[in-house]
Amino acid sequence: MAGAEGDDSLYPIAVLIDELRNEDVQLRLNSIKKLSTIALALGVERTRTELLPFLTDTIYDEDEVLLALAEQLGSFTVLVGGPEFVHCLLPPLESLATVEETVVRDKAVESLRKISQEHSPVDLEVHFVPLVKRLASGDWFTSRTSACGLFGVCYPRVTLITAELVSDTNQHVKSALASVIMGLSTILGKDNTVEHLLPLFLVQLKDEYPEVRLNIISNLDCVNEVIGIRQLSQSLLPAIVELAEDAKWRVRLAIIEYMPLLAGQLGVEFFDEKLNSLCMAWLIDHVYAIREAATCNLMKLVEKFGAEWAQNTIVPKVLGMANDSNYLHRMTTLFCINALSEVCGQEITTKHMLPVVLKMSTDQVANVRFNVARCLQKIGPVLDSSALQAEVKPVLEKLATDQDMDVKYFALEAISGMYLFNLPTYIFSETFSFSSILFFFFSFSLSP
Repeated sequence: MAGAEGDDSLYPIAVLIDELRNEDVQLRLNSIKKLSTIALALGVERTRTELLPFLTDTIYDEDEVLLALAEQLGSFTVLVGGPEFVHCLLPPLESLATVEETVVRDKAVESLRKISQEHSPVDLEVHFVPLVKRLASGDWFTSRTSACGLFGVCYPRVTLITAELVSDTNQHVKSALASVIMGLSTILGKDNTVEHLLPLFLVQLKDEYPEVRLNIISNLDCVNEVIGIRQLSQSLLPAIVELAEDAKWRVRLAIIEYMPLLAGQLGVEFFDEKLNSLCMAWLIDHVYAIREAATCNLMKLVEKFGAEWAQNTIVPKVLGMANDSNYLHRMTTLFCINALSEVCGQEITTKHMLPVVLKMSTDQVANVRFNVARCLQKIGPVLDSSALQAEVKPVLEKLATDQDMDVKYFALEAISGMYLFNLPTYIFSETFSFSSILFFFFSFSLSP
């Protein structure tokens, strides 16, 4: 790059340019962050002919420097002379879109999408589309992954390449494509989506990698808006079932989180026939995080389909687990009641759920009994006062004298939380031993 020694006003710029070559990473980073200042001082022509080639040739740096550069170039259109010359920014950004570090590639793709809007139709065809094709046919998966993020800018011109990447051998490429391909439907419209994209969706729904199938399913709302999900429903089902039963619990967790969305799009009849059993099976998964997510999933489904549906469809199955031989499954019943009581309402909670909770207060496992106390406190606000006094109070009274200290603690906490008794008087009754009274005061003195 030509020097600026003859002009004292450009001396600070010369220092910044020298810092771009400095061995100190922090100095290079500071200089990159002031790149717009350098470009302004050089002028648009020298920025195009000297600065950008220099940057393109020196894109072998620390990740934080490259990240800053990728971000800066996204706002460089004015500094290179406006939209007429915006294509000059493509070479350095293309190089950045192929580096190994994901955050740098993502930022480069973001900047490329940003400046693509400033290309004229002719420049888009002449400069941008070839860039996407080069990235899509690159030897390394990094460039092919970046190409997936740019298809939305010029999809009709790269249809063949998109189809080729669906069968790419690299998992990351196929996963990246699956995360964006559904969004193309809003660009292409119904007819083109059915003709060009639907076959690709179906291929990816059968992909060997769970992440690819998940990325398709997680973006179904885009397709639903354009063509409706019914055309995909029969192909979706095998993919959903496989993901629901995947050996990796994080994959199972991911599909659970998308289930309310799928249920709303597929409709209650399809859900009850094809997916309901999956949702119930998750409640007895051996991983706690799955059982917890499945409980939350039921609540969201009731919010979507209504309390009457819950009463007829899932509440009987949930309550049936109260008799399971596995105490963890019995506890899941209580967790489900905690989540469902409010959305199901007072009548269903009082008539169907409360009797089961009360019966479980005599469970042989202390963990179940103290969760009964916690459950009664949780559903208390949903119940009317007569049910609290006539049914809940006697059970909590009994649990408050339990031999297990945890059961006793949570029973007392429930009593206090629901104001069922005048506690100072109640705990000094003959029901409590001196040690129980000390335990009560010690426990609650530590409570927030």
